[in-house]
Amino acid sequence: MRLRFLGIIPNTPDTDSPTIWLDEDTGDVLIQSYKATEEEVKACQEIGSIPGHSTDVPNHETIVRLPKVMLQYIPHAEDSVSDQPRS
Repeated sequence: MRLRFLGIIPNTPDTDSPTIWLDEDTGDVLIQSYKATEEEVKACQEIGSIPGHSTDVPNHETIVRLPKVMLQYIPHAEDSVSDQPRS
C-alpha cells in the first residue's frame, strides 16, 4: 500500500489531529477523525440511505465526524490515481 499524506487540521495539538491520506494504488481515502456520538449515529440510522438497505453499522465499519475544514483535502474524482473498482 502506497499512502500519500493529504492533510491535517492546521494548528492541532499532537493528541487531536484529524488526518487524511490517499491510497495511491486504489484511490481510496483513509480518514482519522472524531468518532460520531451515539446521537449522531442514531440520526444517521433514522435517515438511512436507500430503501431496503440496513441502517445497522457493521463491526467492520464506523461513522466518523469529519470537520468541515478537512473537506479541502479530499481529492475529486478527476484527481484519482485509479479508476479501477476496489476488489
